[in-house]
Amino acid sequence: MSNYKAPVTDLRFALHDVLKAESLFAAMGLEDASADVIDAVLEEAGRFSTSVLAPLNAIGDQTGCKLDKATGDVTTAPGFKEAYAQFVDGGWTGLTAAPEFGGQGMPATLGMALSEMVSSANLAWSLFPMLSHGAVEALKHYGEDWQKEAFLKPLVAGNWTGTMCLTEPHAGTDLGLIKTRAEPNADGSYSITGTKIFITAGEHDLSDNIVHLVLAKLPDAPAGPKGISLFVTPKFKVDRDGNQGERNALRCGALEHKMGIHGSSTCVMNFDGAEGYLVGQPHNGLQAMFVMMNSARLGVGVQGLAQSERAYQGALAYARERLQSRAPKGAQLADKPADPIIAQPDVRRMLLTTKALTEGGRLLAAHAYTQLDAAHHGSDEKTRAEADTLVSFLTPIVKACLTEWSIEATYNGQQVFGGHGYIAEHGMEQYARDARITTLYEGTTGIQALDLIGRKTAVSQGAGLKLFLAEVEQFIAANANNPAVAEFLPVLGAKSKEWGKLTVNVLQRAAANPEELGAASWDYLFYSGYVALAYWWARSVVAAQASSQTESFKQAKLETARFYYARVLPRTLTHAASMESGAESLMAMDPVRFGD
Repeated sequence: MSNYKAPVTDLRFALHDVLKAESLFAAMGLEDASADVIDAVLEEAGRFSTSVLAPLNAIGDQTGCKLDKATGDVTTAPGFKEAYAQFVDGGWTGLTAAPEFGGQGMPATLGMALSEMVSSANLAWSLFPMLSHGAVEALKHYGEDWQKEAFLKPLVAGNWTGTMCLTEPHAGTDLGLIKTRAEPNADGSYSITGTKIFITAGEHDLSDNIVHLVLAKLPDAPAGPKGISLFVTPKFKVDRDGNQGERNALRCGALEHKMGIHGSSTCVMNFDGAEGYLVGQPHNGLQAMFVMMNSARLGVGVQGLAQSERAYQGALAYARERLQSRAPKGAQLADKPADPIIAQPDVRRMLLTTKALTEGGRLLAAHAYTQLDAAHHGSDEKTRAEADTLVSFLTPIVKACLTEWSIEATYNGQQVFGGHGYIAEHGMEQYARDARITTLYEGTTGIQALDLIGRKTAVSQGAGLKLFLAEVEQFIAANANNPAVAEFLPVLGAKSKEWGKLTVNVLQRAAANPEELGAASWDYLFYSGYVALAYWWARSVVAAQASSQTESFKQAKLETARFYYARVLPRTLTHAASMESGAESLMAMDPVRFGD
């Protein structure tokens, strides 16, 4: 089993040297997030992740969760409950929550760093506290005052956890098809009846209560998604004074048998007239739920990044230690029977690809989170509005690209190990299995691609893209005479212009044929991700040269940037050609000709 070491040095570099986080936070009125506080959080989160969570990763995978079918209770893997208690005692559940609800009020960007390390150490365990943040945000924005008082404080404290109950056996992406019903009661509550599937942390033994946010339809609901309402429906009933009462009429009916994340309880939840309360306005549940979903989508992108980091660490350690054959230019270790495989060009290709996508992806994600912070805490309305537009544009890129790249990273990790990557001893096969879910939940890659090219580009007339490209143009202009990035700027400038032109071309074709958007969406998504990383790698070089990092660190950033521009960024050529080919070849075949 490979060991995990929290990448605190690179996180510090990303936050301090590249993003200048302390200045950003101060401008938002978040002065408590000083450089010293940021470093303290990174160090302690790294320690907790490395020493407490990482040793439980394989245990959770091997043991999984256990359902008592008689009671519906779920028991988590050995050590999970104790680790969660330590997490709560450390105040981590309230790191980014508002102080009025018992939180510490730290920036979401700092929460992203915590999430990466926790998810790298133990993805399955990280899912138990993850959705509580989304529940807090939904209730904070749409809950009644009594709901905020009753539910938010125990959620922020970590005494309770939250879930998001959307999917039903027959209704996935198309939530307008849900059948779960909410019947009004005389006391102002509602009786919730229906079945939800794929509910992460729907039942477990870590907390005193579980707060389910459930999508359901009222008796007078119009058809389709405009008829969906949101209800807060706890495992144990909660009255308007916040007192916890008897067991509610809901239970876990089954645990899903999954490809990975075995240590996470993925539940079928049955609601049988369970007591719930309306959150927000009737028939307006999707708006409230999207607050949770957008938060979760960025979070899942970070989970993908985390699995890439874990796979890279394992593959790098193995490549340095594994002796096989001789280096192409001759023996490097004359006193040994063979050289380490890191001397082989193809092993380096896999390692450098993973390193480039992971370290660049870390900056892409961190940038999105700084915009999330600015959208909430910006100094003026214009700043907040632009930040909200930009983070909305970046969210599908972060979610889809970072998770799909984690599939590539874990695949590369297994390939570096060879046959040893396929067996459980070294952990690589678990990372590959665990990473796969990140491309699926909270909206598949295809859904993210449609969201990016549809709502975030076509509907908004490219508002988010324009803001991002303006930032790139400013960077290029500011560094026009900087020899450190002279080799990168012409390529970055050309790709940025091409990004804009491709966008216009797709939208023009879509005006005549609506199938063009879907036909181009997947390639548009990845083209966007690769060009975005080109920007962050150029910025990394500039930041590294001006930093107090070691010369070895600075050189590594420069050499990785060169590799990215030479070997990874050219993938955009294929994506551009595919986009420009149009929808005809994709849509021409009659379904019957696909085969029997």
